[in-house]
Amino acid sequence: MKTTAFTRRDFLRAGIAGGAGLAGLTLLSHAGLTQAQAPHPDHAAQAGLPPIGHGAHAATDGAVGDVDTSAFDPMQYLYHFDFGRVSTLPNGQTLREWDINAINREIEVAPGVFFPAWTYDGQVPGRTFRCTQGDRLRFNFGNGADHPHTIHFHGIHPPAMDGITPAVNPGERFVYEFDAKPFGLHLYHCHAVPLKRHIHKGLYGVFIVDPPGGRPPAREMVMMMNGFDTNFDGENEIYAVNTVAFHYAKHPIQVKVGELVRVYLVNITEFDPINSFHLHAGMVKLFKTGTRLDYYEYTDIAMLCQGERAVLEFTLDYPGQYMFHAHQSELAELGWMGLFEAVA
Repeated sequence: MKTTAFTRRDFLRAGIAGGAGLAGLTLLSHAGLTQAQAPHPDHAAQAGLPPIGHGAHAATDGAVGDVDTSAFDPMQYLYHFDFGRVSTLPNGQTLREWDINAINREIEVAPGVFFPAWTYDGQVPGRTFRCTQGDRLRFNFGNGADHPHTIHFHGIHPPAMDGITPAVNPGERFVYEFDAKPFGLHLYHCHAVPLKRHIHKGLYGVFIVDPPGGRPPAREMVMMMNGFDTNFDGENEIYAVNTVAFHYAKHPIQVKVGELVRVYLVNITEFDPINSFHLHAGMVKLFKTGTRLDYYEYTDIAMLCQGERAVLEFTLDYPGQYMFHAHQSELAELGWMGLFEAVA
């Protein structure tokens, strides 16, 4: 892959930060970042996906605009929960089953800026898997990429299902099967070495185990805090929730005034010790890891190290736009910023 020495400080000096970012990331394509080699068509075919081409959305003219959301739509990802194929075992236990494939795929992380990702099923983050405590889970994992990969699920399960060994080599398959526990907000990611490379390249996703009685009804959404080192210098140039810089600033998330909102917040950012979520003009109930229903902190900032999770619940009391962003200013200025729009 051809890269440049363009650093995140160069991004900031170029005027991408703050207002320029909200105006449409006008200068990202002038950064000199070039597209990676397209993934081999076989990788996509093995996962049932169409081959990827560069086409009209290539970063050639620096035009103001949006990312191409036909391959991955951050707004759709926000609300999508995959409950798997559901059946009942002879003992009456619910079985949920998924097919998941590792493939190489280039993704667009800002208008005209592409990243050569390693993915689960062609998207970053991977699908949000959801179940209820006590369900039997079965993940049929196939490696259609060109490096050994695994899936490590947070939570409680037999060590043989922990995704450390065996490494699943290209062209091989492995079945992860275990009972879902405890309830809470969990994470899954590749645990092949070097770990920071496999995670940073995009092999991660959200794994939700609901309590047996469920949680109170709410507008629910998933936010994965992530970052992208586009020139592979060990420092992220772009930050986001759900991969695309400033997407929810340009396309505010609509909620109703007084409606209970529940955010499943996960931090997978590499190269930074912590990441954070700050809500303007409101406060949230913060349920750390989501493993308890009877205890929360009341705050406007969630601070998480890599791999930490929190369930946030809140209402917005007045009509209007409410900003949310990382409270590390540089991360916000490099893409981790969005808006809720509360309507009556």
